[in-house]
Amino acid sequence: MPRLVPRLAAIVLAALAALAVPKSWAAEFVVQPLTIPEMKAVFGQVESRIVLPARARIGGSIRELRISQGDEVKEGDIIATVVDDKLALQLSAAAARIEALNSQLANARVQLERAQQLRTSGTGSQASLDTARMQFEVATNQVAAAVAEKAVIEQSAKEGDVLAPATGRVLTVPVTPGSVILAGEEIARIAPGPYYLRLSLPERHAAEIVQGAQVLVGERGLTQASGELAAAHQGKIVKVYPEITDGRVIADVEVAGVGDYFVNERTLVSIPVGKRTVLAVPAKAIKTIHGIDYVSVATTGGVMDVAVILGESIEDRRQHLVEVLTGLHAGDRAILP
Repeated sequence: MPRLVPRLAAIVLAALAALAVPKSWAAEFVVQPLTIPEMKAVFGQVESRIVLPARARIGGSIRELRISQGDEVKEGDIIATVVDDKLALQLSAAAARIEALNSQLANARVQLERAQQLRTSGTGSQASLDTARMQFEVATNQVAAAVAEKAVIEQSAKEGDVLAPATGRVLTVPVTPGSVILAGEEIARIAPGPYYLRLSLPERHAAEIVQGAQVLVGERGLTQASGELAAAHQGKIVKVYPEITDGRVIADVEVAGVGDYFVNERTLVSIPVGKRTVLAVPAKAIKTIHGIDYVSVATTGGVMDVAVILGESIEDRRQHLVEVLTGLHAGDRAILP
């Protein structure tokens, strides 16, 4: 028994020495209330600010279709060719009419020259000369009108080429080769951008959504296991619409790189809908023993391990913090390794 007393005393002294960590061996972090934004994960839908229809300028049947959904086109590219068989017949008729009028014009020219000669010799009357001159002018104007009409038909034939109205991505092509269409009918819909995310939020968040607020936008696809954002990057709310529709607030978010997404594709967006006050400690101050999280806290008597329940991770500018839900109070001094 006398030998056991010194041994127990040595064990107690060693335990006290382990608990009483000198300040020179560790740094301290004073726990203070921290205000952070309250984030909410919602779905954002990729949309293009401008969607232009490529329309046919003449009616007819589609002879050639050079695009399909998803293709990239440039402004002015020929995306389809519309042919109206009646235009070829009209061109032939216009050419024949011009030939007939040219023959009449040649005859009127001969009659005018003959009337001028007779008038010069004194055997012809002035009335005959005036009539011949009028007939020549009428024939000349008729030829000019026929040439103009033929030019109109030729221009209509050229307008069978359907041009892309802008540089962008083809969304839909509602026609197929051989389809019969009317003038002005839509051949394709093209989205030139710029692209943005359209958010639809519950009405209760209307007061918290502000223009210019920073948001986190996930990569394409969701983390199905947890439902959280995957590899988020920054975006910004650029417009909040003043009208609430069906209990929803509409807002637009601009984010870089969203042009690579499909139009109408959905992705997760984490937006600030309020603020809350939390207590947090650096991640390195937390240690886990047998599945329970502890934080070492400096007290007047030394160091005490306090069991805590953790919340969200908080990205601070200087260090990585973790929210502490229970176990700590404002002013506690957490020991850092």
